[in-house]
Amino acid sequence: MITPAFADPVRDSQHCFRAVLEAMSRPGRVQRLPQGLVPPPGLDAATAAVLLTLSDAETPLWHDAGDAADAWLRFHCGSPSSNLADAAFVLATTAMPALAGMNAGSDEEPESGTTLILQVASLEGGAGWRLSGPGIERHHHLSVGGLPANFIGDWQAQRGLFPRGVDVLLCAGQDLAALPRTTMIEEG
Repeated sequence: MITPAFADPVRDSQHCFRAVLEAMSRPGRVQRLPQGLVPPPGLDAATAAVLLTLSDAETPLWHDAGDAADAWLRFHCGSPSSNLADAAFVLATTAMPALAGMNAGSDEEPESGTTLILQVASLEGGAGWRLSGPGIERHHHLSVGGLPANFIGDWQAQRGLFPRGVDVLLCAGQDLAALPRTTMIEEG
């Protein structure tokens, strides 16, 4: 049985879109998304809200969220399935694929790079990584629970591709934070 999506599709998707824009323009700042969304097993509410807002029939999606999530995403978003290298959005809920295996865009069209939506255990501002770069006045701290041990190494490796690269949206429960490819991460 496929569960409903947003209770108020226009208002809820607008709220989520503003939260994604705020997260991308202020890297590492945790945003709270609307409550009331009941996603299928395998998806947190923030993950589901982001996909309902950003994904559609024109955005190829690769995910590892399982069959129930696949049916729900196909019904509500219509996103075509894709392989990892060609996906506009990559949703990782279990094991994060290497950033190097995703589309980093091109020098002419860096915006065509993949956006990784990474479902994590927790997000908390004020501790953890030290973030700097565009959208951050001096620095900001973000603690992310449930990341693979190689995330920082993958992140540092992609910095050499700039302006190409993968942008990351971190989702945990109702919370969202972003790491645009321009963000520099140092261990806390």
